[in-house]
Amino acid sequence: MKIALVTDAWQPQVNGVVTTLLELVREIENMGHQIDVIHPGLFKTRPCPGYAGIDLAVRPARILHQKLDALAPDAIHIATEGPLGWAARAYCIKKKLSFTTAFHTKFPEILNAALKLPLAWGYAWLRQFHKPSSGVMVPTQGVLRMLDKRGFRNLRSWTHGVDMTLFVYHEQAKTHPSLGTLARPVSLFVGRLSREKNIEAFLQLDIPGTKVVCGVGPLETSLIARYPQVRWLGNLPRDELARIYAAADLFVLPSKAETFGLVMLEAMACGTPVVAYPVDGPLEVLGQSSGAAKGGVLHDNLLIAWYRALAVPRHEARTRALDFSWAQAARLFLGNLVPVRSAVSVEQGLQQAATVTRVSLNR
Repeated sequence: MKIALVTDAWQPQVNGVVTTLLELVREIENMGHQIDVIHPGLFKTRPCPGYAGIDLAVRPARILHQKLDALAPDAIHIATEGPLGWAARAYCIKKKLSFTTAFHTKFPEILNAALKLPLAWGYAWLRQFHKPSSGVMVPTQGVLRMLDKRGFRNLRSWTHGVDMTLFVYHEQAKTHPSLGTLARPVSLFVGRLSREKNIEAFLQLDIPGTKVVCGVGPLETSLIARYPQVRWLGNLPRDELARIYAAADLFVLPSKAETFGLVMLEAMACGTPVVAYPVDGPLEVLGQSSGAAKGGVLHDNLLIAWYRALAVPRHEARTRALDFSWAQAARLFLGNLVPVRSAVSVEQGLQQAATVTRVSLNR
């Protein structure tokens, strides 16, 4: 199958969406499919206002349409709601082609925090974007239910995974040479330093030990100035990041707007228990049922969660992470795709053995 993946989030950006898409592309190619990525690096770009390090395509429609015409894909997936996403959406509508989309980020919450834009306005904009999609892929059941209540349709579950060979399990937190001897316990945050991550809920915790932060973002300069006692590491290569996860005693995710929270899985794969609020992403990743999370602690009071998480065995975190794989995520993704000339999913088309679908998938 030949797939066109259109995304405004791609390297050199560093975030969970980019990581998810990179892993997805690798797995799909390993399965023998062709997947072509149309990303901002193929266009003239300009920085996203207020988000240094994120470049957006400028007036991409003409070139993007040419690229899609040349690719003639069997399926089109629009991963993001940025300029490339809107241009691809317009292309598909004009050509009367079916396509799928994904809901990765709670942009309405981000806009509300930064600009005080009412949530209803933000979700109305997103609902308009996804309305013609034949399948909106959503990473958690909590987000799916929320979107359903807000009038989104054609919602489809699509979880994510973690690379168990890169993020290696350690029975005890390791000493990291570049960090030196740190006061224990070591509490780690990995993510973008921006308002929606709610990082100050972590930085303000009155807890013993050392706080370590990996990431960059618009709040970086002010946070470093206000919290000099924190170890600030900036962006790190993923192999180095894996070693930082393994050196931590606890991983703290203070965000209340996570649609998934891939960094939690990476930490847990290394054996580092998670501390988080009981919101969409953490609830999915830690699999909370009957009030008991697996691999960490969820609580409305982050301080209570932190102290309780000290008692969570590292092997429990690793065991929970093993429930997620990129191979399974890729299979779910492929099953959610739709042929460009059909309103049914690829999976349904294969099951029905429809002639038109077979030709589309195998040409």
